[in-house]
Amino acid sequence: MAVTPAIILMTVTTEDNGNQNMWAKEPVMTYADHPWGVPHNEVAEKLNGRLAMCGIVAGFISYALTGNLYFGLS
Repeated sequence: MAVTPAIILMTVTTEDNGNQNMWAKEPVMTYADHPWGVPHNEVAEKLNGRLAMCGIVAGFISYALTGNLYFGLS
């Protein structure tokens, strides 16, 4: 039986009733340290979350003081 290149790149499973399924083999993930410490997207996500919380707190404060969200927008 000759092995085709497609079989080498695939994972083949056989179910109880004889059906076969093929999935592509995924490459091994490697994690590299960022050269400057923290990656940019991590810093950006933290900043985005903190600014969102500031907006929510501002909405609560303006609703408590004026009865409208965000100082006049109804």
